[in-house]
Amino acid sequence: MEPDTNPPNAMQRLYANCQNVVEEATVAVLSKGSIPRHIGFILDGNRRFAHKAGANSTKFGHYEGFKQLEKVLEICMKLGVEAVTVYAFSIENFKRSKTEIDYLMELFRKAFETFCDKNALVAEYDIGVRFLGNLDYLPKDVAEVARRAMENTKNNKKRIFNICCPYTSRDEMTTAIKETVQLVQDNKINLEDINEDLIRDHLFTSKCPPLDVLVRTSGEIRLSDFLLWQSNNGCQIQFVDCYWPEFSLWKFLPILLEYQIYHNQFSNSS
Repeated sequence: MEPDTNPPNAMQRLYANCQNVVEEATVAVLSKGSIPRHIGFILDGNRRFAHKAGANSTKFGHYEGFKQLEKVLEICMKLGVEAVTVYAFSIENFKRSKTEIDYLMELFRKAFETFCDKNALVAEYDIGVRFLGNLDYLPKDVAEVARRAMENTKNNKKRIFNICCPYTSRDEMTTAIKETVQLVQDNKINLEDINEDLIRDHLFTSKCPPLDVLVRTSGEIRLSDFLLWQSNNGCQIQFVDCYWPEFSLWKFLPILLEYQIYHNQFSNSS
C-alpha cells in the first residue's frame, strides 16, 4: 500500500481530534438504541472516486477505499455490530485490466496480512476473519495469506468480519446446492429432506446472524450478485449516493437511524 506523502499540519490535527470526539459521542449515543446484528457493504465507486479526485490511476481510489474500510469496520465494532460482510472482489472483476487486477492482488495481500498478526482491532473485539468465496481463483500468495488470517482468528468468537473475495451470490448458492445434493448421494439425508432451511445452512454466511442491513455506495441501484439469498425477509437495503472512500459515519448515520425507527415500529406492532 502507498504511504501518505503529506503529513497533516497542526490545524488539520486539531480539526481531526475535534471530529474524532464528535464521532465518538455520536457512536456512543447510537449504540444505546437498536443496532443491526449483521451489515453487508458493497464497496463501490473506488475507481470513480479516483477519477473525481483527478488521480492518474485507479490505484488511488482502491487504496483510499481500503483505508475507509478500516474506519467503517471500527465504527461497526464500536456500535456493537456482530457481523460485517463486505464485497471486496467479484469473480466477474477478473475481467478487468491486468494492471488493475495485479495492483488489487498486491493490495489484498498487504491488507490481509494486517489481520494475521497482532491486529489491534481484531484483538480488542475478538473478531473472527472469514473469507467467503473461492480462494483458488486468487494468486497462491494472496490465498495463503487469506487462509493464515482465518487460521489465526478461528478461535475469535465475539464478532465476525466476512471478506467476500472472490465471490458471487450465484457461486455461493451453487456451492450450497452441490453440498446439499452430496448429502443425498452419501445417504445422509433423503431427497424429501431438502428445503429452504437446509440450503441456507450451507451458504457461506450460515454461521452469521440474518442480514439486517445491506448498503451499496456510488449511487448505483443494483446488488451486483451480492448476498441475494440473504437480502430478503426484512433486510433493509440502502443505496447511498457517494463513492465508497467518501462513506463516513455521517453517511452511515441516516441508515442506522432508519433501522432504529423501523426496528422500534416492528417491535411495537408485534
